[in-house]
Amino acid sequence: MNDIAEAPTSSSVGSVEYQEAHWPLRYISLSGLTWKAGNSPTTTPPVVMLHGWLDNSLTFVRLAPELARQTTVHAIDMAGHGHSGHRPAGQNYLLMDYVADLAELLDTHLLTGKDDQVDLVGHSLGGIVCALYAAAFPERVRRLVMIDSLGALSRPAEDTIPQLRRAINKRLAGSGRQTIYPNLETAAKAREGGLSPLSPEAALTLTPRNMKPEGEGLVWRTDPRLRHPTPMMMGEEQVIASLKAIATPTLFVRALEGLLAARKGIDLRREVIQNLRVADVPGGHHCHLDGDTAPVTLAVKQFLTNE
Repeated sequence: MNDIAEAPTSSSVGSVEYQEAHWPLRYISLSGLTWKAGNSPTTTPPVVMLHGWLDNSLTFVRLAPELARQTTVHAIDMAGHGHSGHRPAGQNYLLMDYVADLAELLDTHLLTGKDDQVDLVGHSLGGIVCALYAAAFPERVRRLVMIDSLGALSRPAEDTIPQLRRAINKRLAGSGRQTIYPNLETAAKAREGGLSPLSPEAALTLTPRNMKPEGEGLVWRTDPRLRHPTPMMMGEEQVIASLKAIATPTLFVRALEGLLAARKGIDLRREVIQNLRVADVPGGHHCHLDGDTAPVTLAVKQFLTNE
């Protein structure tokens, strides 16, 4: 069973409350948020949600309460993010280790019967992890949703050694000293920029869970090693093979101004997934959190409830 904090905290969006949750695994402890299902009886499996790189479980604070009207929803802080534990010294944050974390979390805490299933909803990196798990364990996944995510990042074979060199050099150099922010607003302002920009409101929603006190200010709680280059990446042939292996009914929520909107090779990736539905929605990479999120919520709810 997941360890739920005694005092529930009301979600900032919607009328459904969430609670802090903690799931100890063998080598790390994961945390997150749980939205308990409403009073209506349901046979729908629980929903497990995984966020994107450098985000946390609060990225789903607008989507999760709506899904919780039908079933229990668990939003997970992945290793190194939010309130979850960090990898031990000397380890990296490898993609396949996130998949193994998800498998252990489900087997240990959330899927107690051998025939139990779960619905997976992942954004960005979380979508990649969910897709790999669904490919490897199709009997455990009833439905799969990927938000602005469609398979792992890939690199050509000739980049293997340069990528390895960059990763090792960064590991030897270390992360350097963390920036200390005088207040939450300053940290949130820094989070607004980057590869996937956020509005001030969205940044202020995500940032508090990623911060911790340091002296008279705040520093990032997220593990600095998350920014290190990974030593090994999949080739496109491997990504295509992993997507071909997905037998689960799948929804790809494509943000029209997201990171995948104009990326080459996306059409081929879509074609190889056996049972794929595509929902085009307005907005950028964080279309489920930032701006008008109603189209994302509607698409995901209809898909998960067979409407």
